[in-house]
Amino acid sequence: MKIHEYQAKGVFRDHGVPVPRGIVASTPAEAKAAAVELGGGTVVVKSQIHAGGRGKGTFQNADGQQVMRPAGDKPLGGVVVVSGPDEAEQIAGLMLGNTLVTHQTGPEGRVVKKLLIEEGMDIKREFYLAVLLDREVGGPMFIASAEGGMDIETVAAERPDAIKKVAVDPKAGFSGWVGRRLAFELGLDERVKETGKLVAALHKCFMSTDASMVEVNPLVETGDGRVLALDAKVSFDDNALYRHPDLKELRDLDEEDPLEVEASKHNLNYIKLDGSVGCMVNGAGLAMGTMDIIKFHGGSPANFLDVGGGANTEMVTQAFQIILGDPNVKAVLINIFGGIMRCDVVAEGVVAAAKKVGVEVPVVVRLEGTNVEKGREILQNSGLDFIVANGMKDAAEKVVAAAGGN
Repeated sequence: MKIHEYQAKGVFRDHGVPVPRGIVASTPAEAKAAAVELGGGTVVVKSQIHAGGRGKGTFQNADGQQVMRPAGDKPLGGVVVVSGPDEAEQIAGLMLGNTLVTHQTGPEGRVVKKLLIEEGMDIKREFYLAVLLDREVGGPMFIASAEGGMDIETVAAERPDAIKKVAVDPKAGFSGWVGRRLAFELGLDERVKETGKLVAALHKCFMSTDASMVEVNPLVETGDGRVLALDAKVSFDDNALYRHPDLKELRDLDEEDPLEVEASKHNLNYIKLDGSVGCMVNGAGLAMGTMDIIKFHGGSPANFLDVGGGANTEMVTQAFQIILGDPNVKAVLINIFGGIMRCDVVAEGVVAAAKKVGVEVPVVVRLEGTNVEKGREILQNSGLDFIVANGMKDAAEKVVAAAGGN
């Protein structure tokens, strides 16, 4: 689960990670009032969406036209430094309700509904710092670079030696040497104490919230000698949210794909993609293999959907409805290996969903395993025009052809 920057900074504060002062605003008037409360001088107006690259993004209005800065000399970005309350109000009026498009949102962008008004900072240097779970180490891994800021992806691609890694031993636990090592790696030799405290607080935040990733880009050193998180990005492990009801409340469904939200209500593992072949599979490994073979035969998956091994007729029905709710789907491949899950249960769910929704696209079905003959019989006697496949290769070829080869 992802959260907004202003929420992530709230989590940071709760764990002792230093961040700038900031106030959330939902209207231009609130943005102006926030700028006044922050001292009336230079502030930063930051769009709040679940995507990176906001500073380099551009706004579009409801008519699809690019939104320009007040002077009209260049496009409006998602992060803007302004000189005071009046300008904060003006910029907020141009951001709120319009769509911010970045390299992470895709061309459809995200509508901005909230802003973070933050105090201006005297930035001396920028860095990159993150902590995530490293599966090889079996514990947290800090990733750092002295070349932080908006172009960290370019740094990682072109100068991988500029990216430093420091692991936390899962048996020994966190130690102060981790913070000191990172301070020296980043060239913060004169800020070892401040950096060490921030790193320790960041590790505590990562561990105590069951986060899957905590990222600070940029981490900054200010002119007055402070080291703090100028930005904050946190992703939580969905499987651990039952232990954190307070964090679960931070979920913003408006920032998630509606079909993915609907799938989560039924405990379905669904991720929307940009292809035209809808996939319903049981088991993550088989799902990945199914998407690979679709690509191999010239098609493009419209989704990842794993109904799991314990799905019932109702869950299969919901899964089928979600797949068909994507207007880009031109054909559906149902690929089920009946181990724990019986093929007849899948067939009953598919037939029920098809009759309920009214299927208008070709449906290719490949069933193998427990009660496979009974499952095929249910499909054949359904009165619906299913395309039965024999094996994964045959299924992939048939569904790609049915989708028009894309």
